[in-house]
Amino acid sequence: MPVKNRFAELLPDITAWRRDLHEHPEILFETHRTAGIVAEKLKTFGVDEVTTGIGRTGVVGVIKGKSNSSGKVIGLRADMDALPIHEATGLDYASKTDGAMHACGHDGHTAMLLGAAQYLAETRNFDGTVVVIFQPAEEGGGGGREMCEDGLMEKWGIQEVYGMHNWPGKPVGSFAIRSGPFFAATDQFDVVIEGRGGHAAKPQEAIDPVVTASHVVSAVQSIVSRNADPVRQIVVSVTSFETSSNAYNVIPQRVHLKGTVRTLGADMRELGEERFKAVVTQTASAFGAEAQITWHKGYPSMVNHEEQTAFAADVATAVSGACEEAPLVMGGEDFAYMLEERPGAYILVGNGDTASVHHPEYNFADEAIPAGCSWWAEIVERRMPAA
Repeated sequence: MPVKNRFAELLPDITAWRRDLHEHPEILFETHRTAGIVAEKLKTFGVDEVTTGIGRTGVVGVIKGKSNSSGKVIGLRADMDALPIHEATGLDYASKTDGAMHACGHDGHTAMLLGAAQYLAETRNFDGTVVVIFQPAEEGGGGGREMCEDGLMEKWGIQEVYGMHNWPGKPVGSFAIRSGPFFAATDQFDVVIEGRGGHAAKPQEAIDPVVTASHVVSAVQSIVSRNADPVRQIVVSVTSFETSSNAYNVIPQRVHLKGTVRTLGADMRELGEERFKAVVTQTASAFGAEAQITWHKGYPSMVNHEEQTAFAADVATAVSGACEEAPLVMGGEDFAYMLEERPGAYILVGNGDTASVHHPEYNFADEAIPAGCSWWAEIVERRMPAA
């Protein structure tokens, strides 16, 4: 089955929805306008049940098939939030909100799932129930966790759940997926190195936190090179180095480090935290300084389920002619919380030769819409064939 003809017909409408969302990006849980548009369109489509306010600003729609002898309930999830980035695309429909931008394609994800919902509500050519899930705050807010904690899976009896993300660098409308660990756990840290400030001409009277912190930055890389199994995935990145003084002739009192530790697998996540804290504390102590560490648990590793991944790949092959094995991704994805509660799979759809996600010149490729919509619709019609 190639791309469904109906989505070629709907492409101008879905593109218009997507570009409107792109013009009006909303961050984290502040997706009030977006959620309102989603809810209104679902009602217009004739979706059987529309609920707002799940996971603060999430939207859930229920579409019943022509029959329900299977008793199956499948969830389809799209994220709605944007990023705190200044857009630099120069597009006619560029962001009208200063400092906010759909730089990860969630506008495209939302529009594609709306298109699939319209088609499924029109045709209802399946035996069971579809739950369309529009989630806020994927970009660091944990909206997936919030929706699950609000009883998403239990309230609607979801048995399986599927998600999708666009992927720059892959041909438009192509697909890639992998079974097992796919996206990384993403933990964050704040480290304050407390030394003893002084005059730059008298370093012997100070405990220099800049020198100490510099050694800490280098030392934590030994976790990757000397503590972790070389064939296992762990990335330690110090991304901010701030001192308590910016004077030329002052040794500061303290240094503040920030960064992330990204891992695949619960054992590696535990190792990363344990060794990070030990290396930082003991390195600081060796220089006579003290280290205060604040560890922020982020998203868990996102793990695709084997059976559902194979099924999702078969559907993608039917839609586009092929489905490649995706690479491991050390970025985070809070669809992980939904996959911890129910079996399912997450797939990548090609976005073509565009800027990378989270880049100020990124843009979602509207040409990918028919393939993405077709994949979601076909997941439903193949998993719950009409009786």
